[in-house]
Amino acid sequence: MEWFADPFEVSFVRQALWAAVLVSLLCALAGTWVVMRGMAFLGDAMSHGMLPGVALAALLGASPVLGALAAAVAMAAGVTALGRLRRMSQDTAIGLLFAGMLALGVIIVSRSDSFAVDLTGFLFGDVLAVRDRDLGHLAAALAVAALVSLLGHRMFVALAFDPRKARTLGMRPRLAHALLLGLVTLAIVASFHVVGTLLVFGLLIAPPAAMALWARRIPVIMAGAALLGVGAAVAGLLVSWHLGTAAGATIAAVAVALFFVSALASRLRAR
Repeated sequence: MEWFADPFEVSFVRQALWAAVLVSLLCALAGTWVVMRGMAFLGDAMSHGMLPGVALAALLGASPVLGALAAAVAMAAGVTALGRLRRMSQDTAIGLLFAGMLALGVIIVSRSDSFAVDLTGFLFGDVLAVRDRDLGHLAAALAVAALVSLLGHRMFVALAFDPRKARTLGMRPRLAHALLLGLVTLAIVASFHVVGTLLVFGLLIAPPAAMALWARRIPVIMAGAALLGVGAAVAGLLVSWHLGTAAGATIAAVAVALFFVSALASRLRAR
């Protein structure tokens, strides 16, 4: 069992494991609703749409997390505003804002010669460089996400399955949609500096999607997604340690691989 225990005897690997576990739990809460609502494109767009905020924050010497939060909030507000136009679908609004925000971010980055490392960190994260302060931020974000998920559970369920019926039952679907956008924004912003924007999307989608093939109840999907995410974190760090691969990317790759294993098993069960 030395191959399993040896990596976690190193302090920065233990820190990375705690961070990956917190990110997995956070993404399980938000990602379940993303999968149930069919909002995967929105999650992808928001994760990439943070680039101009991070780039501006770096240029001004401010916190990249604050820049990411500002850009994500602007993205969510824009999607909500454009989605209310009668002749524009939500997918169209998301696509326009996605392209615009990403292009603006690349333009800002291209105006500086010192962004190579920062941009790599934005895209791929650095889970092996997590500090105690980062763990505190992730724990706080997880607590807020759990509270929002608990208080908004009934509204989210009604919104996911029948928005029109939710309105007739007084569930306030617009408020539920805004809270759901806030939950997704919180998960992405809190996690991007750990696993990067390209990889947080995998943890946000793959574990809940894998569990949705086997369970129907929302709490069961969330719990299963959390377990799969934690399993992907442990397995990803082990593979990364022994094979010398990028830790964050390996964790996300294992999470996506678990989805395909789940899909294959579900297919065989159906036959």
